[in-house]
Parts: sequence; structure tokens; C-alpha cells
Amino acid sequence: MALEGLGGELVAGGPVVHEGEKGIHGGNGGGEVGDGLQQEGMELIFFKIGMGENPQECFSARRTLQLLGHTPQNGGAAIAMITGAGLYFLFHYLPALNPVKPAVWSLVDFLTPTLIFLQLFLTFCKIEVSALKPGKWHYRLLAFQLLTAGAVTAILLWVPMNTVYHTIFEGALVCLICPTATAAAVITDKLGGSASRVTSYTLLSNLLAAAFVPLVFPLVEPHPGLHFLAAFWLILSKVFPLLLFPFLLALLLRHYLPKVHRFFLKYTASAFYLWAVALTLVCGQTVRSLHQSTAPSQVMWLIALASLFCCILQFFTGKKTGSHFEDRMTAGQALGQKNTVLAIWMAYTYLTPLSSLAPGTYVLWQNIFNGYQLWKKNRGSRKKA
Repeated sequence: MALEGLGGELVAGGPVVHEGEKGIHGGNGGGEVGDGLQQEGMELIFFKIGMGENPQECFSARRTLQLLGHTPQNGGAAIAMITGAGLYFLFHYLPALNPVKPAVWSLVDFLTPTLIFLQLFLTFCKIEVSALKPGKWHYRLLAFQLLTAGAVTAILLWVPMNTVYHTIFEGALVCLICPTATAAAVITDKLGGSASRVTSYTLLSNLLAAAFVPLVFPLVEPHPGLHFLAAFWLILSKVFPLLLFPFLLALLLRHYLPKVHRFFLKYTASAFYLWAVALTLVCGQTVRSLHQSTAPSQVMWLIALASLFCCILQFFTGKKTGSHFEDRMTAGQALGQKNTVLAIWMAYTYLTPLSSLAPGTYVLWQNIFNGYQLWKKNRGSRKKA
């Protein structure tokens, strides 16, 4: 997933950079925008919604991806999610695979954070630090994330409830504190927002999550046999480096080892494939938790509805806040579009595994809304033309 050319529009000859957005991403990388678009910007738009009798006003996956300068050749997220579910059931129902199950799950536990790290690193290799300038709305949205996640944490800690309903609030918690998707800049640019400002918020939200998750998750979901400080250090040692070290490493290479940095710039498009494999793994883990769960089906529906509520709340709040600073679209995408692969991994690893269903369905909600926004913007452009 690369962010090359985010300041411009995709045309036949490649990206055309708008004045004022130059310099956010270094290096060359023709065709890399499409990889970023497939990655998280259009993860799960494989549906068709009739918008009226006029066939030109029908919103479809193919049309939406064409608006983005990409064709649905791989079906990115759909293939990854179906593959993840299929592999889980393959290992579950084939007795011949039983001897290798422990090794496979250990490998999955190792590969998932490693792939997330590499994906973030390759993405951040494209970023020019001089273009990252946080504004007032950045800090307001960070405060909103902190306050809402803190409120859910207070409910989890001090309101008595059944264990299965505890899982619903855990799912909401991870949807609220999850950082912005690294590919949010792509969608933001196509919607007329600022790629550089949404990227600034991506880094700030990573920093917030890196501090919040190790501190709060051990409180809401204590680990058997571990006291708070031990659990805090365990999570901190994994989450903090995962979220911050990719950016720091990319920054150090850019300034002190430019040749090595240029080497990695050649492979930024590979971030899409790393993301696809990581999504396959976390979807397999989510299906495993669903299949093994004894929770009533209505609880699973409530988890999905909780993630829908979080999605609506965050997009609405982001847009409402951004409108006061004449940056409505950028702020809305910054708060609403989440790094769902990371969220699923955090929920499955450090909270009740069933809570990973919340970010798993958030993938669907955010992409339905993103698809609608893109369709609406394109329809408005056609009318003006």
C-alpha cells in the first residue's frame, strides 16, 4: 500500500499533483495508488445498491472501483476474508491436519503483527515529515477518541453485567480507540479532502492507541495469572513498537541511510499483499472465535450493531468537527476510517476473542459509507459537467 500521488487525480498518464499537496510522499511508484485503494479504502465493496430506475444511478462495486482508478481484478478483501474462513474450517474438519494445528496457530500469532509492522513501515517510507502539520481539529478528534474510549472503559470497569454483554462493550472500545487506516488518505483525496492532514492524524491516532491500549486493556480484560503491571508491560512491549517503530524506522532510514530507504521505496506496492495476508489470518482467527463461542446469536448481532453505532458516531463527529475548520471531509475520514486489520488483531489477542467481530463488521460499515460518498461525489461531478 503506497500513498504516491495522493495530492492529485488519477488520469490516463498517471497522477497529477495539485499545487499545495506536493511533497507529502517521496520517491516514485507508478500505479501504487491502486494498491492503496484496494487495501483499506475499498476493502469490502462487493454489493450493488439500486439508487433509482435510472441504470446510470446504480452504485456497484465495479463502477466505484473505476471511479478510484482501479478495477476489481483481485477482489482484495473478499478473497482474503473467504480464504481465512475457509482455511480455518479446513484445519478444523480435517483430522489429518490435527498434528500441525499447534504449529500453525503459533505461526499465525507470530506472522500477524509482523505483517502489520511491515505494511505500516512500507507505507510510512513514502511520507515526508515536513508535510505533516496537525491543526486544531486533530487535537479535538484525539480528545473525542480518548473521552469516548474512556467512557466505555468506565462502563466495563464499574457497571455490573453479564460476561457476554461485556464482550459487546469490548468490541465498541476497540472500534473507538483504533487508529486511522493508513489508506484513508487515498479515499480522502478522492473525496476532495487533504491527504497530508489525514496522514497527520493517522500518526497521532497511532500514538494515542500505543499509550491507551497497554494501559486500559489489562484492566477491562485481566489475564489469568498476571497482575496489572505484568500485563501492562506485556501488551506495551508488543503494541507500542508495532504502532510507532515503523514510522521511526522509516524516518531514520530516510535521513541516515537514504540508499536503504530508496531500496524499500521500490517495494511499497508490496504492502497491499502483506495487508491481504494479514487480513486472511485475522479473519481466520475471528471465524475461529465465532465458531467456538457459546454466546447467543443475539449477542453477535448486538456486537455488529455496536460497531455500526461506533462507525456512524465517528464519521458524524469527525465531519461535524471538521466543518468548523472548513475541513469537513478530511476530519470525517480521519476519525471514521479505521485500521481494521490492526483492530481485529488487538481485540482477538488482548480482549475476549469474540469482540473481534466488532472491527470485523466495521470493515463492512465503513466501506458501505465510503462507497456511497464516492458515488455521491461522482454523481455531483457529472451533473456539473
